[in-house]
Amino acid sequence: MTTFLVVGGSGFIGRRVCRLAVRDGHEVRSVSRRGQPAVDAAWTDRVSWTTADAFRPDVWRDRLDGADSVVHSVGTISESPADGVTFERVNGDAAILTALEAERAGVGTYVFLSSAVKPPGVRNAYLSAKRRAEAAVADLDFDHVTLRPGPVYGSGQPHFSAVVNAAFRVIGSIPPVASRLGESRPLPVETVARATYRSALEPDESLLDVEDIRSLGR
Repeated sequence: MTTFLVVGGSGFIGRRVCRLAVRDGHEVRSVSRRGQPAVDAAWTDRVSWTTADAFRPDVWRDRLDGADSVVHSVGTISESPADGVTFERVNGDAAILTALEAERAGVGTYVFLSSAVKPPGVRNAYLSAKRRAEAAVADLDFDHVTLRPGPVYGSGQPHFSAVVNAAFRVIGSIPPVASRLGESRPLPVETVARATYRSALEPDESLLDVEDIRSLGR
């Protein structure tokens, strides 16, 4: 049995990673701002939910005790500087902080959900912050896996409008069209979650691009 800590476990991708790990009988812990998600499903009762800010490790550090793998699935495509929500802080600093805490706790595997491309109209800092985090994570003393999906669509997607989410779903369901988009190819959230979960169990590759994620997440 593997003990997982999913940072952002109540989020769009994170909660699906938690569900997969629970299904397979692993011990699952989550740290997120929202705590337990509003999901009416039996698996949620088998996750140890902690409500905490990633930037307050003194509150959640004990969740790393005995953990084998950490999955970091926190990120944003919109900013609110007045609330401390910037790409540099949320997409970069948060991952670096949780990775440093994981290394200090002796965690064996750290999985970082990054991105292949930035969304249209979004500052370049969205992607540069993630690349900065990737480089920092790669220098630490554990097995690390970075996943770089393109746009991720599916039920409950908080960052896209219903119209955009539906458009990505249609594009993703037509392989000849989707394959031409390269790194911008949209992927279903279930595929990304499976690839993330499997990477946390068996970190064979340190960097997974869109096609790697599609293959591993089938």
